[in-house]
Amino acid sequence: MKVDSPAKSLVIGTVSLFLFITAWELFCRLGFIEPLFMPAPSKILARAIKMIDNGQLIAHTLSSTRRVMVGFSVSSLVAIPFGIFLGSSRFFMAVFDPLISLLRPLPSMSWIPLSLLWLGITETQKYSIVFMGSFAPSLLYIIEATKSIDPLLIRAAKNLGASKLDVMREVILPGALPQIIAGLKVMLGIAWTCIISAELVAAREGLGFMIMNGKEYFQTDTVLLGMVMISVTVMIIDVVFRKVEKRLLPWTR
Repeated sequence: MKVDSPAKSLVIGTVSLFLFITAWELFCRLGFIEPLFMPAPSKILARAIKMIDNGQLIAHTLSSTRRVMVGFSVSSLVAIPFGIFLGSSRFFMAVFDPLISLLRPLPSMSWIPLSLLWLGITETQKYSIVFMGSFAPSLLYIIEATKSIDPLLIRAAKNLGASKLDVMREVILPGALPQIIAGLKVMLGIAWTCIISAELVAAREGLGFMIMNGKEYFQTDTVLLGMVMISVTVMIIDVVFRKVEKRLLPWTR
């Protein structure tokens, strides 16, 4: 079957999701799946309605989203200019490469004990986990995107009298921007992993806290609802990201 339009893809995806949820509900109602381990979608929906009514679901979702966006935004604002600078300079890349190589393999979870010691159970601590978990990988994406610029374009701009700043602004940044944005979209998903890890360990609100709290009280529907909300929130942010990308890169439409 040919899928030659976004509308047809949307219809196929919607039908596929509907059939999956229907089969899941049916298996639960027929007793093939133990409710304690995998509650029916109707039970998850009932839990969602209850938590929306008391305001908990919205509060947890907004709390995690705020933490992700603040930490990710600060990480991006630092990584983009620094990555372009390092990607454009072999000398400074050689200077900072050992430090980047040390930071890159460290998962966000490894920073949690130190961040709790330094910052306590505060919002700044949550922001720092997202920052440390996403900064080094984002930096590497941006460095590689900068290095991929054709040197002939840079030389041509310099031969035409462009200054270093002009080359950075008119050649390197526009050329690297598509790859930078693609890398940041990947890192946004990693940022969510970072904050959920942090909230599972030390938080009083947020989707990670909600999932852990549900586990403690054997409320599997709450656990699955938290997982669904993470997916839905990431999809919404991704749609916004794509719209921003189309405005910044109109030639990629």
